[in-house]
Amino acid sequence: MELGFYRFTHTFGDVGRDMFHGKKNRRTKSQMSNMTITFQLRLVLGALLLLLAHDKVHGQEVVMENGYFYVNDQSPEHDTIQTSASKRRDRSQPGQSPIIDPLVVPLDSMDVVANPVDCNSRTTEQRCVKLSDTYYSVDRDRRTTSIPAMDYSWFPQILPQGIIYHSYWAGIHEPRLGVQLISVDGGGSYWDPTMGARVGIFRYGNDDPLYPQGWQLDIEGAAMARLTLDDMRDLDTVDFRGGVPLTYGIDNWQFKLGYYHLSSHLGDEYAINNPGSLDNRVNYVRDSFMLGVSWYPVDFMRLYAEAAYAFNATDGAEPWEFQFGTELSRPGITGFEGSPFLAVNLHLREEHNFGGDFTAEAGWLWRGHTGHVLRVGAFYFNGKSSQYQFYDDSQQQIGVGMWYDF
Repeated sequence: MELGFYRFTHTFGDVGRDMFHGKKNRRTKSQMSNMTITFQLRLVLGALLLLLAHDKVHGQEVVMENGYFYVNDQSPEHDTIQTSASKRRDRSQPGQSPIIDPLVVPLDSMDVVANPVDCNSRTTEQRCVKLSDTYYSVDRDRRTTSIPAMDYSWFPQILPQGIIYHSYWAGIHEPRLGVQLISVDGGGSYWDPTMGARVGIFRYGNDDPLYPQGWQLDIEGAAMARLTLDDMRDLDTVDFRGGVPLTYGIDNWQFKLGYYHLSSHLGDEYAINNPGSLDNRVNYVRDSFMLGVSWYPVDFMRLYAEAAYAFNATDGAEPWEFQFGTELSRPGITGFEGSPFLAVNLHLREEHNFGGDFTAEAGWLWRGHTGHVLRVGAFYFNGKSSQYQFYDDSQQQIGVGMWYDF
């Protein structure tokens, strides 16, 4: 390209110089014709070289896998290109070099997006990828929804998308939206709805909503009720939880430090149907500091552990509690077909001499681009009651449920 461009400019320069200095062109007509042909050939050659150079710079292959994009190019010129989230077969978090298992989409087939904000639209048929300072889009495939191009530098954000430290799927008192239909061994059938959420308030980190990294402050809250199925959907009891966790994520690790309040309350219908129950109600309360760690040893497995100490514990509650568990599922955006999952949780409490309860859940899930998960499946619970108004009762539960986890 440089040689062709030099010859083009050299020839053009000679002609221009002669014209500028007023020199007469004493070349013959045949020489002028040959010069014109040579000039045209050189012009075509230069254009071809420029086109090839354009293809080399702007025609990089963009790898798309499960709705993510990254540049299939290891040249130093493109090592620092900002792209959207990379799907890795060996890691579930960004920050490490991807192992490419590609479905290749040529960049030349992608449209330049004039306004990157357009890529946030849920109605668009496009997804975006950022290369250098330019945003591109491609038609979405059947497995994914539209996602915005993302910046992996760390910067402050108010109300960020995504959660760094996700709720435990098999954790009984986690903030979520869900409902369970359960049968309690020797105690009838119940409907256990959970009405809650967990949202980010502030983040200093990247803007990847699926696998965010950085520091994030969340707020959480939930009401976990128990209603009868055998009678008139009477409210037996409800536990309330609210908290403020500070989380940090880097590579495949996530950490949580924060405060939460949990209290248990007897239902009014239960009190009416069971005279004298108000005299025996407990005011189970925990005001606790919590510390948790979560790790993805491989992209489809999460391991976690948490300890909490209640500086205010009343009516049967004791200070210490611990949780351990694992979650197995296919990483990334699932699309409409979803993916199977398995989750187990062990919860140990000091008031039971560090016994407690065991929960297992299995079924099918769908994960969107924000990392929120919709699950349906079966579950098994064995241990002390999941409703802390009856914290000292032993129960065995089996049932089905639907959960929307944050």
